[in-house]
Amino acid sequence: MKILHVEEHGVSLEEVHEVTRFHAKILHPKFSAISVILSYIFSWNVDVHCELMLYLTVMKETLIPRLYLFPSNPGQIQAVEQQESKFQGSKRFPNTRPEQSFKLNSSFRLNIPCSTAINPPRIHLIHRDATPSFFRAVVKMTGVDIEMQLFSDDERIAWKEIVPTGAVLGAGRPAQRSLTGSTKLQLRSVRTEFVKRVSRPVLNELLDGLLQHTVINQEEMESVKVIAERAEKARVIIDMVLRKGNESCSRMINLLGELDPCLCTELQINSVGVPT
Repeated sequence: MKILHVEEHGVSLEEVHEVTRFHAKILHPKFSAISVILSYIFSWNVDVHCELMLYLTVMKETLIPRLYLFPSNPGQIQAVEQQESKFQGSKRFPNTRPEQSFKLNSSFRLNIPCSTAINPPRIHLIHRDATPSFFRAVVKMTGVDIEMQLFSDDERIAWKEIVPTGAVLGAGRPAQRSLTGSTKLQLRSVRTEFVKRVSRPVLNELLDGLLQHTVINQEEMESVKVIAERAEKARVIIDMVLRKGNESCSRMINLLGELDPCLCTELQINSVGVPT
């Protein structure tokens, strides 16, 4: 007896070894080299969203940034956090995420103008079972904010970040009782904890408030509303506001203070005046 074996990239006739009520067992399935080749080719054309996790360690007058790059995966985020917990003085910097998706298997290089070394030269965006790959840089601290840029295969800027001097000086040191500095810096510094702790109802009310105060527009609000996963929605909201500058960040901090005072206390952020 033979059956028609339908595969993703074609069909074949297979000799049946055993038939049960629900299954047909194929003892010697035919190997399709074409299917393997096509699967390999198509795997290079998959768009994925990625995570960027930046950790800083200060060693005397030298800063050691470690930038992890990998396809979005909660398990991989946890693996990075566990690995970094073993590094003495390691502190996570609340960096923004790339807005666009990237091709799986594409490669990236990190550029830090004031660095003396960056390894490895490139990282490929692939799924891994182990802890994700990361760039490790060596940067001499000069008191100037540190600019980082991630370039894709075609040498376009895929992501950029500026690490303020204050964040560098605070790496590896105990947190102060209250956060100071610009509201954008305050909000950026609590990004990770905000994503972890903010509730879904607060996020929904926060969206309404941001729209009412014209921090975001209707189109931006609708694009966030369709996100089902709570943490992802929180991540998108705070990144969206951070890109809009200090005044927008002040609005968001004030709204959070009204909607969830306990969360603001935990995050150590306080309501601030907003220009009218």
